[in-house]
Amino acid sequence: MTQHRDATEAEAVHDVAVDAARNEIVRVGTSLFARGYVHASAGNISAKVGDSHLITPTDAALGFLEPGRLALVDSRGEQIAGDRASKTLTLHRRICAADPTARFVVHTHSTHLVGLSLAGVWSDDDVLPPITPYYVMKVGHVPLIPYHRPGDPRVADLVTAKIADRAANRTPIRAVLLDRLGPVVWGPDAATALAVLEELEETARLWLLTDRRPEPLPHHALDELRSTFNAAW
Repeated sequence: MTQHRDATEAEAVHDVAVDAARNEIVRVGTSLFARGYVHASAGNISAKVGDSHLITPTDAALGFLEPGRLALVDSRGEQIAGDRASKTLTLHRRICAADPTARFVVHTHSTHLVGLSLAGVWSDDDVLPPITPYYVMKVGHVPLIPYHRPGDPRVADLVTAKIADRAANRTPIRAVLLDRLGPVVWGPDAATALAVLEELEETARLWLLTDRRPEPLPHHALDELRSTFNAAW
């Protein structure tokens, strides 16, 4: 009887957490759409709740999401509720598995970051140079992932390899840029992931507006950001 009661209470707690995550995803989608980070049915958002994942449905317009239609996926990757999950589900789940701090993942087709991948990135290991202190502090290194079709499972292999490589070098990453598709960012919650996305897109905008002329911050300035703010650079 006690075990049954404990299981029932755990399920109730999980259901409450899932409902909260549904509302958070809808809120984030509405905000991204209103501010021009996504358009039409481009982009996707997911949240990890316990061993489950909530993700936006395939071809969903992020500005007009409905909480009950979000796809709920169990620990095995089997869908148990909602509309058909986004084609990028594997990527989202693999990111959370590779980075234990990742619980909220956002992919957008942000104009300046897609434009950057078309115009040419600073380097494949760092799509942008460290031109502002907040880019170094809030974003860090952002590698370029070579173009693959949307939903290609090989992208997950490439992204998780980058996560592992950077973690081994003690410079963990919070984002990647998919060539011709846009950024994927993640964090322990929506606010953190959005802060990374916003700073990343704004830095891309600044760099393109200045015709990619600004020099990176000097080494002593980067050292100071590392020692003072524990910047992962």
